[in-house]
Amino acid sequence: MNIAIVGTGYVGLVSGTCFAEMGIDVTCVDVNEEKIKSLLQGRIPIYEPGLEDMVKRNVEAGRLHFTTDLLTCLDNVEVVFCAVGTPPDEDGSADLHYVLNVARTFGQNINRYTVFVTKSTVPVGTALKVKAAIMEELAKRGADVEFDVASNPEFLKEGAAIKDFMTPDRVVVGTDSERAQKLIAKLYKPFMLSGERMIFTDIPSAEMIKYAANSMLATRISFMNDVANLCELVGADVNMVRKGIGSDTRIGKKFLYPGCGYGGSCFPKDVKALIKTAEKNGYEMRVLKAVEDVNEHQKGILFEKLEKHFRGDLKGKIVAMWGLAFKPETDDMREAPSLVLIDRLTKAGCTVKVYDPIAMDECRRRIGDKVVYCKDMYEAALDADALMLVTEWKEFRMPSFAVLGKTMKQKVLIDGRNIYDKEELNENGFAYYKIG
Repeated sequence: MNIAIVGTGYVGLVSGTCFAEMGIDVTCVDVNEEKIKSLLQGRIPIYEPGLEDMVKRNVEAGRLHFTTDLLTCLDNVEVVFCAVGTPPDEDGSADLHYVLNVARTFGQNINRYTVFVTKSTVPVGTALKVKAAIMEELAKRGADVEFDVASNPEFLKEGAAIKDFMTPDRVVVGTDSERAQKLIAKLYKPFMLSGERMIFTDIPSAEMIKYAANSMLATRISFMNDVANLCELVGADVNMVRKGIGSDTRIGKKFLYPGCGYGGSCFPKDVKALIKTAEKNGYEMRVLKAVEDVNEHQKGILFEKLEKHFRGDLKGKIVAMWGLAFKPETDDMREAPSLVLIDRLTKAGCTVKVYDPIAMDECRRRIGDKVVYCKDMYEAALDADALMLVTEWKEFRMPSFAVLGKTMKQKVLIDGRNIYDKEELNENGFAYYKIG
C-alpha cells in the first residue's frame, strides 16, 4: 500500500516511520523546507527513543520518503493522513486552520478515490468541515471524484511512542463508509497480528474519544494532587493513600501519582479544547474546569514549599533544578512545570541552575540565558541553597546524598515526583519536602 502523511511533527513522523517499518510505502509531507532537508539527511527534529535509527533504516530501504509537495505523490496513494498541528486559539479552542488547508489541497488535486484521514487531535464536528472543504474544491474544479473522510485519533505517549504505535492497545477509526473501513483495516492489519484491537465508530465518537481519554487521565492526576495537598494538612501519607485506592480494581493504579503538575503537548491543550467545545454547545464542563485550576496551582507548589522553608526570604538564594522536560524520555517543554517554577524563582531574586539529560537546548530556545545551564546533576547542585526535582529521569533516582551534602550550601531537597526516601534524606541531614 502507498500512503501519504501530511505533517512531520511528533505524530506524523512517528506514524509514518512505523507504517514504513511494516512494509508500507510512506511519503511524509511538510511545508517546512528546512525540516524536510534535515530529515532527508537523517536528522530528526524531535527526541524520541529509537526513532532516528528507524527513520534511517526505512529511508535506506526506500519505504520512507520526504517532500514539501503533496502533489508529487497524491496520484499514487490510497490514503492521506492529516497530522498537522491544532494549536489552541486565544480562547482555548483548537485552531483548525492547518487541517482545513490540507483538506482544500486534497480537494484541489485528487483524481481518483482516496481516503482523507484526520489524525490530528480535532474537536467533534471537524470531519464535517473537512468534507465540506473538499467538496467545495471539487465543485470549483467541476470534478466528480469519489473520496471518503475518516477520523483516526492517536494515543502515543512521548518517550514510548514507537512501542505504542507498533503494539497499540487500541486503534480507533471513525467512518461512515464501509469502503474506507476496509481500506484502513487492511492498513492496520500488520499491527493486529497478536490480537484484534480495532474499534470502529461513527466519526463524532472517534473525535470525542481522544479528548475524553486525555481529559480523564488529566482528571486522575489533578484529583491525586488535590488529595496530596489535603494529606499534608491532615497528616496522611499520600503514597499510602495511593496504594490503598489503587488496589481497588475499579480504580486501578495508573495515573494516581501526585506531582508538581502535568504539562506537554496533549493534556493542557485537549482539556482546554474540550471545555471550549462544551461552551460552544451551551454546556459547562465543571469537572474539567476544576482539573485545570488544580493543575495550574500545582505547578507552583514546589515554589510555595521553598518559600515556606526560607520564610519568604528567597532573594539571592541559589536553587538547583533537576529536570526541565514535562516528563522523562522527551525534550518537550510545552506547558512544563519547570517553566512556571523558573519564572517564579527568578522573579523572587533566585539564581536558578538547571540540568536535564535531553531538554537543555529546548530550554535555551525558550528562555535563553534566564538560568545557568550545567553539564551534569552535581554541577547544578554545587553551592545550591536548595535542590528541586522536577522531572523523574532515571539518572536522578539514586544520587549520592553524601556528595550532595558536601557540595550544597544548604541541605534542602524538594521532591516534585515523590521518588526519594524521607528517612534516607533525614539521615543525611537534609530538610526533605515531597508532595503530600
